[in-house]
Amino acid sequence: MTGKQSLPNEGPQAHRNDLRLFKGVEAWVFDLDNTLYPHEADLFTQINAQIARYVQKLLDLGHDEAMAHQKELYHEYGTTLRGLMTTHNIDPDDYLQFVHDIDYSVLDPNPELGAAIAALPGKKFIFTNGDRPHAERTAAALGISDHFEDIFDIVSADLVPKPNRETYDKFLGQTGISPARAAMFEDLAKNLHVPHALGMCTTLIIPAGSRHVFEDSWDLEGEPYPHVDFVTEDLTGFLKAVLGAIG
Repeated sequence: MTGKQSLPNEGPQAHRNDLRLFKGVEAWVFDLDNTLYPHEADLFTQINAQIARYVQKLLDLGHDEAMAHQKELYHEYGTTLRGLMTTHNIDPDDYLQFVHDIDYSVLDPNPELGAAIAALPGKKFIFTNGDRPHAERTAAALGISDHFEDIFDIVSADLVPKPNRETYDKFLGQTGISPARAAMFEDLAKNLHVPHALGMCTTLIIPAGSRHVFEDSWDLEGEPYPHVDFVTEDLTGFLKAVLGAIG
């Protein structure tokens, strides 16, 4: 880690690189859940609850058993969907429709984020392990739908989730973007390993108020995330700072 720098509207920024690293980026790739909206919106908690209900109903389990089994599937297969398809041959469309039957009114429109995304030079994409309808409803609730070239969802990925390398290859093949001229924003560090290896500039989105925990682990463990170029708890503020740095 080479130091910390104060950024406009962002506060102390834990990173290894200068924001000018974003110069030349022509494709901006955003994860969806807990990335384009903040963790504290708690939308993904609703999705997790729906997944547990699906597992509970499918396997006739109690709530706690269903939650535990869901976590086991997630850790073994990358997504609960992938796990249930492998172990119980479920209908993915039925699953995706069920787990995304949630209340999007908890999301507030974010015109500042929309303006920052719109001002980024080049094309913008949503790349999610969720499905397209969920991404479309989420983007609409945030008021940012018009700023994206396309959505690459779990169906586009043939139901193989990030962080599998083949999924990133499919994304690059479908969009035609050059990794060396791309930046990716994610809330899960494990999903940034492949983008970083491919040459993308990577940014990890962390929950508000958790920076000190992240920085302590970074310092104590000697930079445990070499595949993460930047870290922020405020995507909007960070994008504004990036725009300022790249002119």
